[in-house]
Amino acid sequence: MPSMMRRLPVSLALCGLVLAGGFAAPPARAGVASTASGAAGQAQPAAQVTPHGLPGAPSAPVLPDVASYVLMDMQTGTVIAEKGAMLPRAPASLTKLMTAYLTYQAIADGKLKPDQDVPVSVAAWKAGGSRMFIAPGMTVTVDQLLHGLVIDSGNDSAVALAQAVAGTQDAFVQRMNAAAEKLGLTGTHYSNVSGLPDPGLQTTALDVAKLSRAILLEYPGILQISAQKHYTFNKIRQRSWNPVLFRDPSVDGLKTGLTDAAGHSIDATSLRNGSRLIAVELGGPSWASGTSAIEVLLDYGYQFFQDAQIAKAGAPLGEMTDTHVTPERIAVGAAKDLVLTVPSDSLKSIKTSLHLAPNPPQTLPKGTPVGTISYSLAGTVLATEPAVTLSAAHPAGFVTRMMRRLSSSL
Repeated sequence: MPSMMRRLPVSLALCGLVLAGGFAAPPARAGVASTASGAAGQAQPAAQVTPHGLPGAPSAPVLPDVASYVLMDMQTGTVIAEKGAMLPRAPASLTKLMTAYLTYQAIADGKLKPDQDVPVSVAAWKAGGSRMFIAPGMTVTVDQLLHGLVIDSGNDSAVALAQAVAGTQDAFVQRMNAAAEKLGLTGTHYSNVSGLPDPGLQTTALDVAKLSRAILLEYPGILQISAQKHYTFNKIRQRSWNPVLFRDPSVDGLKTGLTDAAGHSIDATSLRNGSRLIAVELGGPSWASGTSAIEVLLDYGYQFFQDAQIAKAGAPLGEMTDTHVTPERIAVGAAKDLVLTVPSDSLKSIKTSLHLAPNPPQTLPKGTPVGTISYSLAGTVLATEPAVTLSAAHPAGFVTRMMRRLSSSL
């Protein structure tokens, strides 16, 4: 039968329906424990508009003393608020986030072991700036070096780890830039492993937040280190450089950076009531101002936003009708669960609209894309996802098609 004779699928009354039932109930944001199984590909944020401009959300914090900042939801990767998110900045010791990331990756790949001894080179020993005070001839493990890297911000530990992973610092820097490209850190370029001042070294607040989320998704064990306020190695006890740890008990990481070019920069993550946020501020004039900025951002995020499960995979949102397949009516829904970060006061106003494409294929295996589902708030589309069939359908027989034609003509 010619395709022009086929009855087009129709969108039913669900279109524009205000979600007020099962989909509107907001779960708590997932903490690291519930997202630890995420792979590298899952580190990318979901496609969603920045929610601070939506109805029900107050304006984002101004923070005039900070050069740039980003507040990101851990579970969804959504940027809740930002200022100069892509402004190029010197990262200083925030560079060590990538050094840690590649070290954890090497451990996960079985190329290093946490209790493995690492020889200390003269280059590591002579590294300037902040140090964990290792020296040639010492016995130091990968785990100890990670503590020295994250807590002490040791440039010497950064060099030792880079050499342990890649053989040389130059080879490690190549891996750093390759990983940055893979993670979509478009404003970041590395030229050394520690963050010591260099014209070729730069990043952005958004990239720091993205990298932090990737680390937390893939290697949440870093929090067991970054949450520590002090670390002792070789009888030398050093205080963590992260000032927010000493002010906010919900903060358990991640890293700081300080050079004349970078200013006082803090990358913090907080877990409150099962909800995790990442706050990055770059270029503050002091640790006190940076800490205050982080607290303002975290309080803003927790007070005014939440994660809501908007769609559940396999739950019907409507149905399509096609007289040339059996069954004639096929339930349609979301292909996967969808969680969005939204203003807390606007959850019940989110609308979902099902848009079915014309002329679907005559054979419809379960999960066949047949249109799109849009989620909107006050006319702003928050996200669009594929609509798929929730059961299979196959071409109807000749007799069935004729009976349906006769029935429709009566």
